[in-house]
Amino acid sequence: MAQIVDTDSAKEFMKETLDKVPAEELLVICGELELKSRWFRQNLSRESLPGISQEDYFALLQRVFSTRRRAAAILERYQLEDLRQWTWDLLYAEETVAVRFQTFVNQLATESENVRRDFASELLHFSDPERHWLWTRWMWDPKLRTGALPLVTNESCDLNGSTDGDIYMRVGEAVTFVHQVGEAAGFQTISKTMFGTDVFLGCVYVVYVYTVLRMRMTQEFNKVMPGLSEFVRRLLGVYEKGAHPLTAGASSSAVI
Repeated sequence: MAQIVDTDSAKEFMKETLDKVPAEELLVICGELELKSRWFRQNLSRESLPGISQEDYFALLQRVFSTRRRAAAILERYQLEDLRQWTWDLLYAEETVAVRFQTFVNQLATESENVRRDFASELLHFSDPERHWLWTRWMWDPKLRTGALPLVTNESCDLNGSTDGDIYMRVGEAVTFVHQVGEAAGFQTISKTMFGTDVFLGCVYVVYVYTVLRMRMTQEFNKVMPGLSEFVRRLLGVYEKGAHPLTAGASSSAVI
């Protein structure tokens, strides 16, 4: 596992992160992800999902970075009964995770590939974070071949696959390696939970984006970019304008 993870790069990204935001703030974001997961687990449980209302499914879509602005359109394009069933099959059907992931992605045919992948991933991860992992475009974009994961892994880490389901499994292996090596190598000091690794990878991506923007954009443009903690919250779907879930009761959804 240590051979797959580039620990030197990972440590440097963590150092740059802590230069910009206190460790306590990152731990707060982990708590916000736990609250988000709690909402998913309550509303998408085996007991609750069959009767989920259109209002609650809209709230679900708004809690995901990539579907937040498309929530109304998605509910117009698809029947609620279909969305319920597809979500149930993704979370609870007997097929393998790769097959369930691919089936769900195929069913949301009118949405972009990135939106479909992100949504399927968040449904799995936040409904059962101990068994399923996050795969979003900022973690790994197979078309552009960019993201947080290749920044902290080496060339021996193969994130490619013949289907989206296959790629999801590859990403899961890489995230697991980063999670397990992070504590031992001392670069993932945020939290021992998988949410700590989510936040770490979000920070890696944001630090990378800031570095690229500083080189390519004007100083005026860089000034309007959000701060690191806000940017990470946006990526993870827990940003609230003016207040965060831990201080606002987690009652409202992410604002992108």
